[in-house]
Amino acid sequence: MKIIGMVFLLSISIMCNADDKILTEWDKIKQLGVMSVLVPLFKSTGHLPRKGFPLNYEYQLIENFAQEQGVEVNWLYVENMQSLLDMLQKGQGSLIAANLTITKDRKLNMGFTVPIRHVREQLVVGHKNDEIKQLKDLKNKKIAVRQSTSYWSTLQSIKKKIPSLKIIKVADNIETEQIVQEVIEGKYDATVVDSNLISAIMTYQQQVKVAFDLTEDRSIAWGIRKQAKQLKKELDHYLNRVKLNENVAENIKGDLDKIKKRKVLRVLTRNSAASYFIWRGELMGFEYEMAKKFARKHKLQLKIIVPPTHVDLMTWLLEGKGDMIAASMTISKEREERGIKFTRFYNRVNEVVVTKKSDDSIKTMDDLSGRTIFVRQSSSYWKTLKSLQEKGAKFQLKQTLSEEETEKTISKVANGQYDLTIADSHIADIEITWRDDVKKVLVLNDQVDHGWAVRQEDQQLLKALNQFIKKEYKGLFYNVLYKKYFTSEKQIKRHVQYRPEKTGELSPYDEIVQKYAKEYGFDWRLIISQMFQESQFNPNAKSWSGANGLMQVLKKTAKQMGFDHIVKPDDNIHAGVKYLSWLRERFPAELPVTDRIWFALASYNAGLGHVRDARKLAREKGWNDKRWFNNVERAMRLLSYKKYYTKARFGFCRGREPVNYLKKISQRYSGYKTVNEGIVFRSMPTLQY
Repeated sequence: MKIIGMVFLLSISIMCNADDKILTEWDKIKQLGVMSVLVPLFKSTGHLPRKGFPLNYEYQLIENFAQEQGVEVNWLYVENMQSLLDMLQKGQGSLIAANLTITKDRKLNMGFTVPIRHVREQLVVGHKNDEIKQLKDLKNKKIAVRQSTSYWSTLQSIKKKIPSLKIIKVADNIETEQIVQEVIEGKYDATVVDSNLISAIMTYQQQVKVAFDLTEDRSIAWGIRKQAKQLKKELDHYLNRVKLNENVAENIKGDLDKIKKRKVLRVLTRNSAASYFIWRGELMGFEYEMAKKFARKHKLQLKIIVPPTHVDLMTWLLEGKGDMIAASMTISKEREERGIKFTRFYNRVNEVVVTKKSDDSIKTMDDLSGRTIFVRQSSSYWKTLKSLQEKGAKFQLKQTLSEEETEKTISKVANGQYDLTIADSHIADIEITWRDDVKKVLVLNDQVDHGWAVRQEDQQLLKALNQFIKKEYKGLFYNVLYKKYFTSEKQIKRHVQYRPEKTGELSPYDEIVQKYAKEYGFDWRLIISQMFQESQFNPNAKSWSGANGLMQVLKKTAKQMGFDHIVKPDDNIHAGVKYLSWLRERFPAELPVTDRIWFALASYNAGLGHVRDARKLAREKGWNDKRWFNNVERAMRLLSYKKYYTKARFGFCRGREPVNYLKKISQRYSGYKTVNEGIVFRSMPTLQY
């Protein structure tokens, strides 16, 4: 074993002057201010850290955890897996971060955190290999893996069924990528790689392919010593919170037929008064409500995705992170040339100059001479202004941040930070309705058209959207919606008054929720979402079943959690969060973190027994009992039917209730995250060898 680098010498010095427990006892880690993390040493500097690689993701998680806890990370680089395990057992590190699969054998000697991700072990062959397509094709084939990996035991099990299979033992210090390269060169017929790792490798290595999966989903976690219980608690709480908070947008492409199979329509938009926002806990917005009606018409669940910047709207659509864009986007040929296609228009607006209310100097285009106009470079405003400059206009043009909404730019004009800006007339009208420090002064061009956008190849979706817009445009639903968001002074002022961006809070109980969410390892915005679903933030709410308060806690449940009184918001919230935590612990720790929480929430609504019945029924139906959405939720609905509930241990269940409960909470939670983004990962520090 070889450890290289000055930072490692510092770690060794610390370990030599301390007993074996010092780096596995959480209070000692906090006292020392150092947490040693055991990670694999890669010999090829070109192989680490590559963006998107699984281990780099783990390192980012650890860096952020350490930052939150106020401790430093000492990275201990070790040559092979066995040495990693040995060092952990000797107390020479706090945890292992090595894309580590939880196995029965490993659990005998070490502990694990809750899963970081779930992967499948996949058989990898050369891209021209058409001989190996299923398990029986492994007869007399040579498969190379390291003995210290979980792959070894997987192949040993297969060898019992296929005795002629030849398992080649590779030295522990040989990297997975090197083994893959030797498969390409024909030295071996195949190797085994975790699905997340081979996906990363295949982004730059096209001479390999996945033949088939060898296992079902397996849990990847951090390894810790069994006695490090407080460290496990802190890490688990962190992972429970951050994994649920991750706004991971998968790259999935497909036209309307495939969208209907997924039963989810993913809409890319921006958080703004014109498109999508939260008001008193409810999801609202002109674009949101229009898209919601379209989704309902096609029996689809609506999933709103808000990319970091306006530029990312088109990028994410083309990558497959969303199915369509609904974000007050101006139709233009330049945008379509990038690979998108616009629907017919559903709104027409003017682009107008916005200045301070006290500024009376602008009457004509000539009055813009010498002034500075601030807009996003990615916006249609930029093109309009550039065109005016080419025609001889003498104003200066400066770009704002790509993530800055037009409303924010208008605010900066109002406070003097910016001179002038441009806005679509309906956005300017919203702002002018509730504030008295800005005004419109010039119309720059003829009306421009707004349309929704899809990928050019998605013609089915485009046709369906066009049919929907043609039917709804200027109809009753459309007109009521338009008035609600753009012309009704009373409603606009009400919407602004209670929006989180304006009030700085999601609910009147944010501080209390944050306190207990942190204590029990939840994202506080999820608890706020649940609270709204339970009581609409009414502390005096009561249900027909006797549940009380903000979290609708039953007196019997409160007593079981150690509370005699749940009248005060603090006690009620504490009891509810503690009960949700208790329910979460009733499900296996190796479940996906997010689904474990969904199961807990479903149990909060319908009862633990009914959720267990639904998981059992899901298994019988051949659905994934480890996943809530589109799997266990389907089984939950069936428990309302005699054919199924008579065979269930806990009998009849109003299955639609927990299904709708989870759907509304998850949608609202996604909305809360867009207006109050939480964790931002720091970059991985430079690695020294």
